[in-house]
Amino acid sequence: MKILVVGAGLYGAVMAHEAAKKGNKVLVIDQRDHLAGNIYTKEIKGIQVHRYGAHIFHTSDRRVWEFIQQFAEFNRYTNSPIANYHGKIYNLPFNMNTFNALWGVTTPSEAQAVIAKQRAVLGGKTPANLEEQAISLVGTDIYQKLIKEYTEKQWGRPCNALPAFIIRRLPVRYTYDNNYFNDRYQGIPRGGYTPIVEKMLADPLIKIELNTDFFAKRREYLQQFDRIIYTGMIDQYFDYRYGALEYRSLRFETEIKDCPNAQGNAVVNYTDKEHAYTRIIEHKHFEFGTQPQTVLTKEYPAAWEPGAAPYYPVNDERNTALFQKYAVLAAAQTKTLFGGRLGMYRYYNMDQVIASALAAAEQMMN
Repeated sequence: MKILVVGAGLYGAVMAHEAAKKGNKVLVIDQRDHLAGNIYTKEIKGIQVHRYGAHIFHTSDRRVWEFIQQFAEFNRYTNSPIANYHGKIYNLPFNMNTFNALWGVTTPSEAQAVIAKQRAVLGGKTPANLEEQAISLVGTDIYQKLIKEYTEKQWGRPCNALPAFIIRRLPVRYTYDNNYFNDRYQGIPRGGYTPIVEKMLADPLIKIELNTDFFAKRREYLQQFDRIIYTGMIDQYFDYRYGALEYRSLRFETEIKDCPNAQGNAVVNYTDKEHAYTRIIEHKHFEFGTQPQTVLTKEYPAAWEPGAAPYYPVNDERNTALFQKYAVLAAAQTKTLFGGRLGMYRYYNMDQVIASALAAAEQMMN
């Protein structure tokens, strides 16, 4: 087959790699001027900078882990972010270190008692929104200091106007363990993520065209190719027939600082509303860097508008219902397959992207 892959991010790269392995000719196009989509990393001052936000690879899926190992060697980085609330530091995920800093408790039973008492303000009602859901899980103190203002910055709306399922579960641990993930495998690829995608697309059957807009030549592409793998916004593909889906965007400010260590941790979340950004990333800590300088990135949430990059789908009831209409149209397509975070209008971790792409490629090849 002749296959067009729209989007040179992780999903598109896996699909292209698997298709070329079976002898298919593949053209990969992307509207950006680089490969790797949102996992793109670029070296600055000898440091691999995550240009579109922090990406920590983690999975419990052995097949996915073995697949990604073909393209990179991973270090032993463990994700242990911290929260800064008005200058006070708390460990994330919520664990005994967090509870000790908040309440001075030292045992799991003491922490559980405090949280149980604070949960009681709900009177046993079923949570109807994100605010009530958070309180039902971690009590009022953690909600007020570490969730509320951070979440409202992230989503651009009050917590009591957000659906409860957004935080159906929160990582709460009654141990002194700062590892954010429970997954069996975790790490950062040595040398960054961009080389992973470059290696996936190194097959001679794969051609790449950057700075290329699919919609400028859509009719031609549909005639020229046997299959199209589309990883862009699903509503845009159908010319917003039922209206536009909502997304959240991000804005990044990156600076080089003339010191070897600026904040002491790779990721610091700012959970108060006084800071417009949600977190600061110090990239060198992902690879235990010893460079004399450091690179910091502030991450600002933003409303999405045409021309901006869409990062997060807003999976509330309205948008979920609207997406289902587009999903019906997508399922009826005989030539185009939709995938990835934007094509499926779903928040995916990197391992979930790989797993879904491998499954889709296997189905397509059969």
